[in-house]
Amino acid sequence: MLNKLSNSIYYLSNQDERDRPTLGLVCGDKHSLVIDSGNSVQHAKDFLQEIDKLNVPPVKYVVITHAHWDHFLGMNEFDATVIVNSQTNKVIKEWQGYLYDDSSLQKYVNTNKMTSMCKEIIQSEIPNRENFKLNSPNVIFEDSLTIDLGNKFCFLERIKSTHTDDSTIIYIPDEKVIFLGDSVYGANTNSLFHFKQSLLLPMIKDIQKYGSEFFLLGHESIYDKDKMNMYWKELTAASQATKSTSLESAIECFKADNKREPNDNELFFIEAFVNDQIIRSQ
Repeated sequence: MLNKLSNSIYYLSNQDERDRPTLGLVCGDKHSLVIDSGNSVQHAKDFLQEIDKLNVPPVKYVVITHAHWDHFLGMNEFDATVIVNSQTNKVIKEWQGYLYDDSSLQKYVNTNKMTSMCKEIIQSEIPNRENFKLNSPNVIFEDSLTIDLGNKFCFLERIKSTHTDDSTIIYIPDEKVIFLGDSVYGANTNSLFHFKQSLLLPMIKDIQKYGSEFFLLGHESIYDKDKMNMYWKELTAASQATKSTSLESAIECFKADNKREPNDNELFFIEAFVNDQIIRSQ
């Protein structure tokens, strides 16, 4: 079931147990635009079935927020123009060369090109896998792009991100709504979960400049402005306290700076920033 944010914006909530991220729908007077195509053929079909229940203009565009499998493997199901930034396109080109039979999928898992969850989703939710091949994106942009859906503009921008180097956000100015994909999350490097500390403040600046009121996230669905500001506050406080590879030192610094113990979120973020220090020191 689609969630209605306004008369022109809808979203399908994330389902973490199936690695399904939030998918978005923005409708203008003439066209509709989809944000992320889902993690499989079945995910995309489920989304399209929900869209068909609405009286909205046909989907003309699909924007992929970044090149992680759960956001683009359903894109073949859309009879629409697929839009990506140039870095996202490079990764999708690699996936276009993949084979999807069981033996090949296991090989990709063994060589860390694919997660076990990805393999399981492909096996259960992409039919005729032996003949499956990703389509090529239709429009490739560098830094930004504006789409007119008919009295409804969507502004696409590739931003600095703690999650990937190819994160695209989508801002709808008349609604003050922004789709962030996974851009505000951390990443896994050498089996360590971390936030790229050097990119944190530039990322926040890139996002806050829009003055959004509602934020759609890949794996939490929707935040209002107060909840997003709290996320930034906790993340920033954790980063400021982390100056070395010592978790104990970072926690003590946090307590000195804030005159209190870190909460669970802040402790999670501190550990992630410590991991970033470890990765950068290697």
